[in-house]
Amino acid sequence: MQKRSGRTLSQAAVALAACLLLTASSGAEEPARAEFLQSIRWRGDDPAFGGFSGLELSEDGVGFTTISDRGTIWRGQIERDAEGTIRSVSASPPAVLQNQSGRPLRRSEGDSEGLALAPDGSAFISFEGLHRVAHYPRDDGPSAPLPRPDAFRDLQPNSGLEALAIDAEGALYALPERSGKLTRPFPVFRYRNGAWDQPFAIPRDGDWLPVGADFGPDGRFYLLERDFWGLLGFLSRVRVFTIEGDRITGGEVLLQTRAGRHDNLEGLAVWRDAQGAIRLTMISDDNFRLLQRTEIVEYRLAPRDFH
Repeated sequence: MQKRSGRTLSQAAVALAACLLLTASSGAEEPARAEFLQSIRWRGDDPAFGGFSGLELSEDGVGFTTISDRGTIWRGQIERDAEGTIRSVSASPPAVLQNQSGRPLRRSEGDSEGLALAPDGSAFISFEGLHRVAHYPRDDGPSAPLPRPDAFRDLQPNSGLEALAIDAEGALYALPERSGKLTRPFPVFRYRNGAWDQPFAIPRDGDWLPVGADFGPDGRFYLLERDFWGLLGFLSRVRVFTIEGDRITGGEVLLQTRAGRHDNLEGLAVWRDAQGAIRLTMISDDNFRLLQRTEIVEYRLAPRDFH
């Protein structure tokens, strides 16, 4: 516990006001290339509800799959009106993730963070703690672990494979939340033809950390990143890249929010709506804390960014 500083209440208020003024100038949102559509709070009564860290949507943006970082997978429906505005969110009871022997994952091995769906709807899930990626042919069935390269063993505790995405050819791309040093790029691991490699890396940019990823209907690689400013809250950013073979280019910022604009956004799904616009749908991890919330947020790309 920290010691009291001895400052009066008025002094504390002045300090807080100065901090908020600093935030207003240095934490302002970037000029938007993505239009904010809405934010909706999703509530659930299941004791396992919360901690959502990955998100996938169906092509029409109605069906969804999400995972909690306490080892559960959820599937549900988003009710939308004629304009695509979210009216309600509902999900079936979750399935508890299992190991390859069919036993429910222990807390130490069940920190599920990244999600990618295969064309048949089965799930690939990345985990922290015991850093790995596993395939789930069925949500309620045993896992099929992918090979675990030595590079995964060297990842930092609680900062492992946070972002996971699958491209049109079925190759998986995984990024750790931290790279190990402020000057070290984030390695991008790729799984195809039964083996992992690391074709490229993404340079670090200040305190931004990758937390979610998806390939859009335009074939581009979208990366959700997070920063954290303590009591002021979370900042979120989405960038877009082009991957061609063993080369990655781009990195344009599509949206960047100020501190506290949204909760702890960790899951990203990219899809095309009925009007042909690309939408970015995100879900927050409430860390199972009363002061946080499970939030579903949507943005739409400006017309010049459609492909």
